[in-house]
Amino acid sequence: MNQPIIFDTSVWIELIQRKNTEKALLLREYILGNKPIWLTPTIVQEVLQGSRNNQEFERLKNSLLGYRCLMINSVDAAIKAAQLYSSLRQKGVTIRKPNDCLIAIYALHFDIEICHNDIDFNLIAQNSSLKITII
Repeated sequence: MNQPIIFDTSVWIELIQRKNTEKALLLREYILGNKPIWLTPTIVQEVLQGSRNNQEFERLKNSLLGYRCLMINSVDAAIKAAQLYSSLRQKGVTIRKPNDCLIAIYALHFDIEICHNDIDFNLIAQNSSLKITII
């Protein structure tokens, strides 16, 4: 696997917590192999929010800034994410964390697979063209 991937916050957290899950190990493989990793502004925010102190915040920030961050006009992204959330609700699917719709919009817009450990992305993928990493 050498295609660009968006690793969701859930996978970054597993890596930071040194969990040896398949997806955290895949992220580690991508990092060590200098393979293409994409971030979204929301993922950067969520990962940094989890830092326990200023030193960890700065270390994580410097690390994350070394990766490519996908950019969409923030108002356009917010509107598209709200439309996605609304369309899923109309189908009877409720996404627990609306930020997952925002992250999914980046993956959909740029046609990039997302690697996650969050049921919301499975629900989005089942009801849209979102591509998710299957391990």
